[in-house]
Amino acid sequence: MKVRSRDKNDKIELQMTPMIDIVFQLLVFFIMTFNVVKKEGDFNILMPGKPADATLTEVAPTKLQLRMTAAGDGSLASMTLNDVSMAGGDPFQALHQDIRGKLPNGSGPASDADYEIEIKCDYGLKYENVIKAINAVNGYRPPGGDEEDIVTLIDKIRFAAPVK
Repeated sequence: MKVRSRDKNDKIELQMTPMIDIVFQLLVFFIMTFNVVKKEGDFNILMPGKPADATLTEVAPTKLQLRMTAAGDGSLASMTLNDVSMAGGDPFQALHQDIRGKLPNGSGPASDADYEIEIKCDYGLKYENVIKAINAVNGYRPPGGDEEDIVTLIDKIRFAAPVK
């Protein structure tokens, strides 16, 4: 095999004509294949007008705040709902009963616009406690109900930044 050596004074020239040809061929290809279509969402829909006598009022949701503090090992030390302690044997059961007591019909479901809960946890709290709290405020399965028979209590759940 013969290897040619290159002199340091040799210049490498780029051929511009083939590159310009390729660019024009691509331009012609894209112009020829361009398909103009109607605007999306251009429908002839007649929306109902505003009723003359009706006035809409915005109802602010009732905001509940759940505060969960952690013990040194990450277990749940205390839990308060709107500064009321959930004391007793099972704090999650007490939380669930308290939430059901706050709802207008006593057992749920609450409408989405009526209630909102913010969960504020310590940084070192184990996740299983947070999940149990979400299950306690979100809903329950009535006795004798199927898997699909779930009564929703509060759907709007927010999380505050963890406290370190």
